[in-house]
Amino acid sequence: MFLCFVFIFLFNSFLSDAQQEKHYLHFKFTALSKANTLPEFSAEAVADGRQIVYYNNEDQSWVRESLAEDDWTKSPALPPDSRDWFIHQMKTLSNCTNTQCSELHVLQRIIGCEVEKFPNGTVMSLNVFDEYGFDGEDLIAFDYDTMQWIVKSPKAKEMKKKWDLQKGRNQFIKDYVEKCMEWILTFNDTHKNSPDVYISARKAPHDQHKLLLTCSSTGFYPRDIEMSIRLNESILDNQVCSEIRQNANETFQMNTSVETDQNFKGSYDCFVIHSSLTEPVSVKWDGKCSTFETEYQWSLKVGLGLTVPVLAVILVLALIAICYNGPFGEL
Repeated sequence: MFLCFVFIFLFNSFLSDAQQEKHYLHFKFTALSKANTLPEFSAEAVADGRQIVYYNNEDQSWVRESLAEDDWTKSPALPPDSRDWFIHQMKTLSNCTNTQCSELHVLQRIIGCEVEKFPNGTVMSLNVFDEYGFDGEDLIAFDYDTMQWIVKSPKAKEMKKKWDLQKGRNQFIKDYVEKCMEWILTFNDTHKNSPDVYISARKAPHDQHKLLLTCSSTGFYPRDIEMSIRLNESILDNQVCSEIRQNANETFQMNTSVETDQNFKGSYDCFVIHSSLTEPVSVKWDGKCSTFETEYQWSLKVGLGLTVPVLAVILVLALIAICYNGPFGEL
């Protein structure tokens, strides 16, 4: 009884951990002092690995990428500060004139949030940030508690003096990032794809007495997923999982595989937990194997293996007899 209780507790813990979802929304900005081959300014918004909007330099406007028309109205407003303002900060740090820069310099900014959503629907903020970097080094970051800027490099001392005095801008940034949590959950709730799940088997390459079972899930969104191969509803040990890879349509895919003795009898299935599913999915293995020989195929192969050498021996003996006695033997 105690062991059953422990198993149920661990299994429920596994489900709870699996259903915890981590999400993020990042706005990324980059400005270059020398733009011979690269654009002087680039920016994009990325939610859970999916680009949702980006800045078009030709039209100097923001363009939605993977948002539907209805979702566009729900998408987050653009962060404060314009393209020209951002480029001006880069040129000031680079000591550039308004027309040219003699050296390559890079100013980067990332503003956004990261949240965790629990199975009961509660949401916890993991991190909110507005950070700048210059030439690959941390420059300055915003402290939301004090609404002051934190200097990360001596080059940012003058920036801090000016930016700390901009009370209206700082309040706008704080309000903006606090709404980030609402935006990311709204976007995530309206963009979910259920996984297509498959399970297959073949002989293990190094041991013909073992099977290599593989479970594949593809087409799911968001990224987080839990997947395992089970025997009689018990999760098998020593499973090898692939990385979660992104598909061309910005959904995701993942594989997990395990070796098992082909003589083990029972029900094998692929067990998948994903936020797009109202309950876990179980896909059973049908017992077929692409390289697994049935008893009939094996007996046929053995029969042929024995028959061919016997026929060859008989043929050789017949040829010897013919050569010795003539084609018709002795009359």
